[in-house]
Amino acid sequence: MRIVIAGATGFVGSELLADLSRDHRVIGLTRRAVEGGEAPLDGPGISWRKCDLFSALDTERALEGADVGVYLIHSMLPSARLTQGSFADLDLILADNFARAASRNRLKRIIYLGGLIPDEPELSEHLSSRLEVERTFHAGPVPLVALRAGLVIGPDGSSFKMVEKLSRRLPLMLTPSWTRSPTQPIALADVVALVRACLDRPGIDNRSFDAAGPDVVTYSELIARTGRALGHERKLVAVPFFSPKLSILWVSLVTGAPRQLVAPLVQSLRHRMVTDQNHVQELLGTPGTPLDEALRIALERGRPRRAPSTRRTLSLAARSPAEESTVRSVQRLPMPARWTAAKVAQEYLAWLPRFFAPLLRVETDGDQTRFLLWQFRKPLLVLTHVPERSTDDRELFFITGGLLAHVAGRGARGRLEFREVLSGEAVLAAVHDFQPRMPWWLYTVTQARVHLWVMRSFARHLARTSESLGGQTSPAVGPSG
Repeated sequence: MRIVIAGATGFVGSELLADLSRDHRVIGLTRRAVEGGEAPLDGPGISWRKCDLFSALDTERALEGADVGVYLIHSMLPSARLTQGSFADLDLILADNFARAASRNRLKRIIYLGGLIPDEPELSEHLSSRLEVERTFHAGPVPLVALRAGLVIGPDGSSFKMVEKLSRRLPLMLTPSWTRSPTQPIALADVVALVRACLDRPGIDNRSFDAAGPDVVTYSELIARTGRALGHERKLVAVPFFSPKLSILWVSLVTGAPRQLVAPLVQSLRHRMVTDQNHVQELLGTPGTPLDEALRIALERGRPRRAPSTRRTLSLAARSPAEESTVRSVQRLPMPARWTAAKVAQEYLAWLPRFFAPLLRVETDGDQTRFLLWQFRKPLLVLTHVPERSTDDRELFFITGGLLAHVAGRGARGRLEFREVLSGEAVLAAVHDFQPRMPWWLYTVTQARVHLWVMRSFARHLARTSESLGGQTSPAVGPSG
């Protein structure tokens, strides 16, 4: 079987690569070029493809020839020098690209590792995002197997590393109310075994499975048991309040994890992250790894240890030279009833000169649209429509010129798109890989802020339009900053 893993450089993905490559052909996706034969992990049955998952075309090419796609992506960290928009909207674009590419390449199955979804009326933004990604895959024609896991106990796991560092560095810890929320962690080995079991198992298509270990503990107990596994007894003093901002601050300071990563995780800790039906037993016929055993294995391994000849260093975190000056801006807009993404794009091009009248005018010649300031002849921005990559539910323009854009030859990837998501509940307006011409410091305090203001104004215009048509819009009717 040929298996493509999105998120293959993460701690779950790298473990899956090593395990599945024993009897399958496994392709890992990476945003970095694999040069000179070097790769994050080498071995028989393992190959790599360079892929920017924010690019629909890149993703289609990356999934060519695949039988199964394994999706492990969470986009809580910036993907450009300036990233505007919520991680939930970024995740929607990534998942939508993967779903479309899987459909075009006729994959037999997508396996998605998401999060446990508690039976509560209001979910945190992080868990809501996990559920939106699952809905995106379910809406496509490729069969989906969704694995809903809580905290994964394994070396290099971002959540577990925070727990480990708290246990190592704080002999006395004030524990706010969220640390008394119950959780049901699962061992990394059980997650890998579960994915393996789902590759070609019949009768599980378009189902969601809770994946959890046999032990239910509070986060306080998890921190204490991690400390004991490290050989330390930790004094935990409960305090009767839950302050997300304060918790985010001290967890970030103590662990060194970026706030963009800590904040969504901490805000989800108020939920009861346990399952009443543990489907690990159903699929694998085992109760799963006991928590103390999972902790011991994860802490002993530290980082996955492989022979020097099979594991090589590759800085996946460092930005490429092009990314040093790029912008990504993704804004969620309301979708008027019975409209399409193509209709929203058309309305944007018609609304913008009215909004800025008489300062701005728009000229269209064939597939090219030019934005001009007042009576000046040189355009501020030039967009070129890409009809061969556009459909009613996704309209694509390349940014091909103008005084405000730096276009570095034919290889420039700056683009603007409008795409429907969540079965038409909303439309995402997204700018990718835009390189401003003006100095960076000036751009961030002028053009970047104007763009957000314009998109918020356009969102209000769409909401009013929907009301006038008697239609309904998505609950999220404005962009996230």
